[in-house]
Formats: sequence, structure tokens, C-alpha cells
Amino acid sequence: MTSTLKFIETSNLPTDIGEFKVHAFTEESKLKDHLAIGMGDLLTNEPVLCRIHSQCITGESFFSMRCDCRFQLTESLTQIAEKGRGVVFYLQQEGRGIGLSNKIRAYNLQDKGFDTVEANHRLGFEDDERDFRLASSILKDLGISNIQLMTNNPTKILMMERNDITVSKRVALTTDQNKHNEAYMVTKAKKSGHLL
Repeated sequence: MTSTLKFIETSNLPTDIGEFKVHAFTEESKLKDHLAIGMGDLLTNEPVLCRIHSQCITGESFFSMRCDCRFQLTESLTQIAEKGRGVVFYLQQEGRGIGLSNKIRAYNLQDKGFDTVEANHRLGFEDDERDFRLASSILKDLGISNIQLMTNNPTKILMMERNDITVSKRVALTTDQNKHNEAYMVTKAKKSGHLL
């Protein structure tokens, strides 16, 4: 990995879902902060329930119905709390890694009829600019090498395995579609290979 992650600090994170611990990391070359939000003893021989999640301000802070990000984050934390053990990696990779302002530009193109992938291409970006290796770096920093991954994205599984993290099981995250995210979900399945 070309970017160096530096551990910053750990603190308690009480939420209405459960009591978590939050570990902060800084990606020094890009001046971006990433979090690992965990619960329970992560250093056992059992695979750790994990979610690699990219920040989505529009969905998580403003409850946008254009995506399924807020549901996936809440569902992941809920499953971890129910199990009493697991971790969510919250990566500062807004809009599939193109940033918040470019994400709004992409939304504008989607309003004009382009799908998610086409909008990214018109803005000069790849389908997906995210770097999931960040999560494998944090996993290694936490001493975790075997996980159950909550994802619908096969690329995340491939990236973990390429970086010496064993994915013993994929845990699907399913959500209901609505009129605002239907095309987005179809594009995720057809063009990005998501298992929906």
C-alpha cells in the first residue's frame, strides 16, 4: 500500500445500538481519517464479523433515499451488537472515493438520466475509486486475519484475500428498494457485480 495509516487513539463509543470502542487512524498521505468501530474480544481464533463501510454523508447524515448506505451501516452495527463481537471499518471514501462535491456532481448527472457508473466516467473517474486495502491494513494492526465479511460486493472479498485476510464467510446485507434508489441498485448488480 502506498499510503501509510497511523493509529491515533481509542475511546468508548456508546450508541443506541450498543457500547462500542472506536479506534481512529489517519491516512497520512491523503490527510484522511478512518475508524474501526468494534465490540467484544476481537483477538480469538474465531473469525471476526466485519463490515468495510465507506462514509456516506448524504445517506447517513441527511437520510437520503438515493442509496442503501445508512441501512447497511445500521444493520452491520446491529448484527455485531447482537453477536457481541465484531468491527465496522468506517472509511473516509465518500461517493465511491470521488469525494462529496464530486458525488453531488454525479447526482446531478444521474438526475439527467445517467447511471452511477456512467456519471463517474463522465466526471473522469473510474467506476469505483475506493481502496479497500485500508481495511486490511487496519485488520492487521488490530491483529485480525480471519473474518466473516458483511458485504454484497465481491471486490471487497477479493481485496481482503489478496492482502492475506481470510474471508471464511460472506454475510449478505439486503435492503428494500424504493423509487429513488431502484436504478442505483440495478446498476450495482449489473455493472459492479454486487450480489443483490
